[in-house]
Amino acid sequence: MMSKRLIWLLNPYTHVTGQKFDDFDHDSHMRQTFKLAREAAARGDEPFGSVLVHDDTVIMTESNRVRTETDIRRHPELHLAYRACREFDANERATMVMYTSTEPCPMCAGGMATAGFGRVVYSVGSDEIAAFTGNEPTVRSAEILDGISDVVGPILNKRGRQIHQEYDW
Repeated sequence: MMSKRLIWLLNPYTHVTGQKFDDFDHDSHMRQTFKLAREAAARGDEPFGSVLVHDDTVIMTESNRVRTETDIRRHPELHLAYRACREFDANERATMVMYTSTEPCPMCAGGMATAGFGRVVYSVGSDEIAAFTGNEPTVRSAEILDGISDVVGPILNKRGRQIHQEYDW
């Protein structure tokens, strides 16, 4: 019998359950990341939010808590990767998709590489965030996740950019 990961690698557009990634409700999942990003900003954190999806169902959510938790590791993508590694095995994680309001930073992409999610979908690119923050662009998540997770984006870019335009960078 073929492993779930091998099936995923042979056909990354179909989950083991047969549900096609193209049929996922991308807009709904991404809108949920935007809601989480706005909640983070309202509480005093930077505006980033992420959801972890399996079979087109959100199974975990996180928002940025770096400032309010005084913990540089509390990026939503990294914390979801941590939680997923504790709660699911590698084969299960390989069938999951992380939706995130903004392309993961190198630290988060490293944690996500360890988690081994099947796909990552973002709204605002790291190059765009660099322009908002005035920082130098970082290495792109697709480079770090190459051969591990497919990286898809931008999705709903205009709406995602609006969150960062409203935030006081």
